[in-house]
Order: sequence, then structure tokens, then C-alpha cells
Amino acid sequence: MLTPLLVSLLTDQALITIVVVIAVVLVVGTTGLVVTRRRRAELPPKASKPAVESAEVAEPKVGDDAEEPRDTPTRTLEDTELPEPAATETVEKPESAQGRLVRLRARLARSQGSLGKGLLALLSRDKLDEEAWEDIETTLITADVGVAPTQELVEKLRTRMRVEGVGAAQAREILREELVALVDPSLDRSLKVSRKNGQPSVILMVGVNGTGKTTTVGRLARVLIAEDKHVVLGAADTFRAAAADQLQTWGERVGARTVRGPEGGDPASIAFDSVKQGIEEEADVVLVDTAGRLHTKTGLMDELGKVKRVIEKSAEVDEVLLVIDATTGQNGLTQARVFAEVIDVTGLVLTKLDGTAKGGIVIAVQRELGVPVKLVGLGEGPDDLAPFDPEEFVDALLD
Repeated sequence: MLTPLLVSLLTDQALITIVVVIAVVLVVGTTGLVVTRRRRAELPPKASKPAVESAEVAEPKVGDDAEEPRDTPTRTLEDTELPEPAATETVEKPESAQGRLVRLRARLARSQGSLGKGLLALLSRDKLDEEAWEDIETTLITADVGVAPTQELVEKLRTRMRVEGVGAAQAREILREELVALVDPSLDRSLKVSRKNGQPSVILMVGVNGTGKTTTVGRLARVLIAEDKHVVLGAADTFRAAAADQLQTWGERVGARTVRGPEGGDPASIAFDSVKQGIEEEADVVLVDTAGRLHTKTGLMDELGKVKRVIEKSAEVDEVLLVIDATTGQNGLTQARVFAEVIDVTGLVLTKLDGTAKGGIVIAVQRELGVPVKLVGLGEGPDDLAPFDPEEFVDALLD
């Protein structure tokens, strides 16, 4: 048997051995853990595995078999229902010429009737003395008939009234006949609006500022389209703000193309392009709007001649219509005289003939230029433009 001292020593030795073993185990375990963590830190992160798409939505890859064909047969273009085209803006159908004439005659009679009534009242007097004839002259001159035409008319009236010895009823007929003769129905008031030699008719609209040229171009386009004419508009007024927009709006309402250029551009170039477009489209008429210009500005008046010359490089200018504001009276006559000296005016358009305008300007301007009034504007509506008819005009004065 072991002595107690030996047992005690063995027990202490075992404890020391156990402690040493535990310490070694702890050191080795800690070292392995550190190495494992370092290795994990040094390894790159694993790429995330993409999710597998469902078989219903997966597309075939290169080399895979395509899916089974659909039961629905493939439709051809003829079988496909195409969407309806977007609705376009309604194109207006202008009023007929006959309808305009009836309405405008009534309006003219209301605004100009005072001239005819005043003359008839004077001619119906029991005694036509010198004072009465002077009153007749004053009435005519006040109505812008002009001095020379007034003297001519009064002389004819005096002769016929004295020789024929007529009463009030006959006086009206005599006055009507002499006024019609003074307006001169023999002048050619037709507009050249038909194609010739494979080219469209070209109409150039000129005048001073504020006479209503652009509006007149738009209204004339309506008149021509109502007669089944193919019309192209040229916005050669490049100096007035929004003039081209205004003309384009007129054109869109009746289905006429508007040729325009940059603001402040060369009006002659735009006029040339307008005629060129009209030739390409085989149009019947090309209406060219020009900028308003004071008749006292020599440079601007010369530019007007340039516009006409440039147009004539590709087509003949068939009409040059001078637009005159009828309310300006004798000043409008002065304007007409200067324009006629610069450019070959073929016809006159009198705007604003209703209201405060005086019908005598029709007689005065024709006598001054030897050029007929071809169109008259009466009102603010889109269809308030009509061909001028001498007998209709005189009848409206005496209505």
C-alpha cells in the first residue's frame, strides 16, 4: 500500500498535468479559431446565386427548343384592325357669292342711304334754283365724290332736268342713270383667277398700314375656295408681328396652305417660294400678302417693286390689288396715286365701306387712276367681302 505522502504527491502531480492539458487545449483551440477567421476574411465573397425563373416565363436560350406554337393563327396586315385616324379640324365652307351680295347690299343701303336720300330730297324741290344746285354740289363733295366728278354730274343733271322737265319720280331715275354712268360699268371688274400656260394666277395685295390687307387676303381666299379654286397663301408680310400667324389661321379655316418664312425675313424670297409652291401643287391661285408701307417712304415703295420683279422670275403677276380704307376719304386717293406710280395696280379693294365711310370715294379713286374697284368690304365678318357691282352700289345708295 502506498503511503499517505506518496498519494498526496501523485494527486498533486495529476492536477498539474490536467491543468497543463487544459491550457494546451485552450491555446490550440484559440489559434485555430483565429486562423479560420483570417481565412474567411481573406476569401472573396461568394456571388449570389440567381433565382431560378419559373418555367412559364423563362425564354429559350441559344440551343434550347422554342416553345410550342400558339393555337391562334398569325394575323396578316389586312386582318389587323388599325386604330381610327385622329379627327381633323372641320374646314369651313364659305358663303356663296350670291348670298353675300344680297346681305351686303342691305348693309350698304343702311350706311350709305343718306347720300342718296339727300340728293333725292334736293332734286325733288318744286324749284331748283342756284342755291339748290350748290347744295347738291356740297352734298356730293362731302361724300368724297371729288370736285371734278361732282361738277360733271351736276352739269348733266341740270341739263336733263331742264330739258325733260321731270318730276320727283323721274328725278330719281335720272339721278340713278347718271350715278351709274359716273361709276363706269364699262370697266373690267373681273379677277384673273384661272390657271394659264400650266401656271397658277398670282395676285399681289398691297397698301398702306392698317387698311386690312391680311384680312382681305383671307376673305378673298374664302371667296375663291367657295368657287372650288385651289388656293395657296404667301405670308410676305414679315415686319408686322404675328402677320404670318394671322394669315395661316385664315388659311387653316378654309383648307389653304400658307407659305411663310422667319420674322424679318426677305419678303421677296417668301413671295417667290409661295409662287413656287403654287406651281408644284398645280394651284389655281397664289395670293401674296405684303407688309403695309406708307406711300411717303421711298425705300419701302421701291421694295414693293422688287417683290413683283422677283415673282416674275417664275410666274407672271396677274393682279396687283391696292387695298384702301374707305374711311380715309381723300387721303386714300393720295395713297392710291403714289402706289400706282410705283407698281402697276390692276384693281382696287375698298374696305370698311360701311359705317362712317362715304361712298363717293368709289367714284373719285376710279376717276383718278382709271382702275376699277373690284372688291368691297362691308363689316368685320369672314364673309363680308364681295365683288363690286356698279348698279348694285348705286341702288344701295338710293334705296
